[in-house]
Amino acid sequence: MRRRAVLALAGGCVAAAAFAQTGSDPFQLSGRAEQGGLLLGTAPEGTVRLTLDGKPVPLAPGGRFLIGFDRDQGTSTVLQAERASGAPLRQTIAVSPRSWRIENINVARTPGGVPSEAYRIHRAGELKRIEAARAVNSSSEGWRQRFVWPATGRISGLFGSQRVYRGEPAAYHSGVDVAPGSGAPVVAPADGVVVLAGPPAFSLEGNLVIIDHGMGLNSAFLHLATNTVREGQAVRQGQLIGTVGATGRATGPHLHWSMKWIDARLDPQALAGPMTPVR
Repeated sequence: MRRRAVLALAGGCVAAAAFAQTGSDPFQLSGRAEQGGLLLGTAPEGTVRLTLDGKPVPLAPGGRFLIGFDRDQGTSTVLQAERASGAPLRQTIAVSPRSWRIENINVARTPGGVPSEAYRIHRAGELKRIEAARAVNSSSEGWRQRFVWPATGRISGLFGSQRVYRGEPAAYHSGVDVAPGSGAPVVAPADGVVVLAGPPAFSLEGNLVIIDHGMGLNSAFLHLATNTVREGQAVRQGQLIGTVGATGRATGPHLHWSMKWIDARLDPQALAGPMTPVR
């Protein structure tokens, strides 16, 4: 049968999306089976190991799990459950492509200056710190919640948008930008543990805070003017974590909010749904 499915999380649900599922499918799945989207699922009883295209998927008590789809995810993926007894169970998931905002520019891409050796060494250290933070697997259950917007205001940048310079694509935009004005509050979109917080500021991201929501799901908040949290601190949904700024490489005050599930970059708008004022 065909049904309308929602990402049913504790405390509410995220925007509805069409998801095809039959009575013979071994997994219970709901959410957005699309590029940049996220599914919440329940594995078959007796599952001891779960994989997505052969890669491990974290499994919570009761068989609950998340799977996310990168912006460039292909049109299908295979979810497999290995059980304590019996043959493995598999389900092929059709992933809907999305239309991204692509801006074709009829000029050659302007090459950036050659970074100095000192900068390359410095940046490599920053990237290692970010990678280590995103690899933290906390016991937070924020992933079960309905996510809220960390700040509200004009959306000035869309996830997945990209410029193409005479056929040469630049990197796509990895998050959503919100421009509520300098000094506006930024709050945690869901419960979590702070796995990275400055100082020092990062060369590109500026003042950066990363929150782990558990089960491989995390949020990053870039260009903050200030942050009010420390690494290792547990935060609750709606708790103040900083203020909007223009630190790092930014052309003006805004919040860049990006999300990842393990290695997949997700569209925060798909999780937060329509914007409502921060309380």
